[in-house]
Amino acid sequence: MDYTSYQIVIGTIREISMGESCCTWMVTVQTDTENINFVVTGDTRIIDNVRLRRGMRVAAFYDTSLPAPAIYPARYQAELITSLRRDQNAALKYFDENLLAEDESLQLNLSPLTIIETQNGQRYRCAPGNAELLVYYTVTTFSIPPQTTPQKIIVMCPRE
Repeated sequence: MDYTSYQIVIGTIREISMGESCCTWMVTVQTDTENINFVVTGDTRIIDNVRLRRGMRVAAFYDTSLPAPAIYPARYQAELITSLRRDQNAALKYFDENLLAEDESLQLNLSPLTIIETQNGQRYRCAPGNAELLVYYTVTTFSIPPQTTPQKIIVMCPRE
């Protein structure tokens, strides 16, 4: 799957309420500058199947190529949500065989402590390059491109 049109929002869950049906939820994520509303359905991928709760720091991804309702405040369909620790960042990008992001925004340097797994939590036994990766990291260098040693990588294996 191509994730190039996915936009990330990092913030803290401020509110969770029932959506238009028993299978949907409205989740308000507070960023540094605004509150953003997400519709979470049964099709939304929640990494590690964590239960979303108020006060949780998350990275929520939505597809910018999908139409958004012309209402205020805007509501976006959450495609993927993952919980984050304090000071942790996430990136969902295609990385080449050298672990350079396709848009050259991030270079990965693996360490023996980097956890590499699939979406369902299984150990990934191949080199993680040439794939869409969900990367968890804290600090980056000031170089161009920025470099980081990720704490965890989830390989977004295509559905076969």
